[in-house]
Amino acid sequence: MICDSADQGTPPAGVLRFEVLKKRADFLRASRARRVAMPGFILQARAGNGLDHVRVGFTCSKKVGNAVARNRAKRRLREIARLVLPQHGTAGTDYVLVGRAEVTASRPFDTMLADLRDALGRMS
Repeated sequence: MICDSADQGTPPAGVLRFEVLKKRADFLRASRARRVAMPGFILQARAGNGLDHVRVGFTCSKKVGNAVARNRAKRRLREIARLVLPQHGTAGTDYVLVGRAEVTASRPFDTMLADLRDALGRMS
């Protein structure tokens, strides 16, 4: 069976690609840049990475909970980034989504999607 991406609500391919931040230095640079605090997460954004695509990182401290809670929170952050950043992200920008204690893992998913769109709108 062939799955159509339009049925699953996934963004069209090739709109804007992104790679995942992995180096601590990139996270530290983003932490010194602009930030928007939302109820479910904190969005940090650093413009001017010199690339033609978006880079995104995800972090959750031990304040979020045990390993299971942190992993669940990061999975949710990865999914909202996958759905929202291709349409609303700005090329050449590094974004870091920081999970919040007890909220990121339990906040309604639709609300988190709206929060990310709102946070990206506030950044520009």
